Amino acid sequence: MNAAVLAHPNEMPKLGGGTTPEMTSEYILETRGLTKEFKGFTAVNHVDLKVRRGTIHALIGPNGAGKTTCFNLITKFLQPTAGSIHYNERDITRAQPHAVARMGLVRSFQISAVFPHLTVLENVRVALQRSLGTSFHFWRSERSIDVVDARAHELLADVGVDEYAQLPAVELPYGRKRALEIATTLALDPEMLLLDEPMAGMGAEDIKRTAGLIRRVAKSRTVLMVEHNLSVVADLSDQLTVLARGEVLAEGTYAEVSKNPQVVEAYMGTGGDGGHG
Repeated sequence: MNAAVLAHPNEMPKLGGGTTPEMTSEYILETRGLTKEFKGFTAVNHVDLKVRRGTIHALIGPNGAGKTTCFNLITKFLQPTAGSIHYNERDITRAQPHAVARMGLVRSFQISAVFPHLTVLENVRVALQRSLGTSFHFWRSERSIDVVDARAHELLADVGVDEYAQLPAVELPYGRKRALEIATTLALDPEMLLLDEPMAGMGAEDIKRTAGLIRRVAKSRTVLMVEHNLSVVADLSDQLTVLARGEVLAEGTYAEVSKNPQVVEAYMGTGGDGGHG
């Protein structure tokens, strides 16, 4: 990652969705003392993370910072060594991935598989049938499947790929395939969406299009994302948490974090854009 980017944050309007009035806590997700050890190596060390409801929150850090491990702990692909995870004031520390997904905490690009030889429309239709509990009703009439088509087309339009509805998913351009993955995730109607490096491997045009999509998605839900592209983070995020060597190094807005000498030093020490961590 380039430390120069940190020194020149983009001035963008604050983004984020609405709140859920029935919830008493302003934080939809909290980790308390979250720790993960691997055979004596501590990848995540007593991380306290608070994600405010209705915001876009970015989790960033140099290579080896513990971002991916932290994300895997939150989405329940790993169990913590110590600490706890709370979603909507409910302790989900020992819950299974499918259970937290049913609660409305859904990880995009991991849970949402795209079937390459189904059409774009069929992919979203399968996701909608899964959310409605009709996935295995193959013996029913085609009319029972068509009832989800209107919603499927709405989702495809929301992510900008409705014109590709009849195209096999394998033939979609890379950036549009990522948009389809978001559409299949949105079919599960998540309250909180976790995006794992949503811009990875994209060119400038696809990055711009996907950033606009994330803005629209965040109008009605909370987003937590791991992202290496700091320009994207500057444009999109309401709040950032910076990890280094498994610990929280800094928190705040992009403007605040980018002026933190420890953050600048951490990025300068990586020798460029970091990889997974």
